[in-house]
Amino acid sequence: QVQLVESGGGLVQPGGSLRLSCAASGSIGSINAMGWYRQAPGKERELVARVTSGGSTVYADSVKGRFTVSRDNANKMVYLQMNSLKPEDTAVYYCNADLRKLGTLTSRDYWGKGTLVTVSS
Repeated sequence: QVQLVESGGGLVQPGGSLRLSCAASGSIGSINAMGWYRQAPGKERELVARVTSGGSTVYADSVKGRFTVSRDNANKMVYLQMNSLKPEDTAVYYCNADLRKLGTLTSRDYWGKGTLVTVSS
């Protein structure tokens, strides 16, 4: 069993900051990329930011310069620091990991249940 559990969502005013955390646990052999996706009401899920095991990062254009993704490989954690938040950042944020379970040969995507971020005055 593999679990990804997010924390840190909530209500914040425009211009404010939030930090999301995600912990991976269970029968994990290795983790490749980890990152964050989001889904706003009525929209498709989209990539926000992703970081490889080697530290390479990818960001959506809409969050570049405002959000920072980081990870702690030893503790199987990934973080998303969100600054200068805008109302359009309001969404459910999902943690994602491309990982290989113990006893298997291939990796696949795993998802957390999501945490709601609401940016509103």
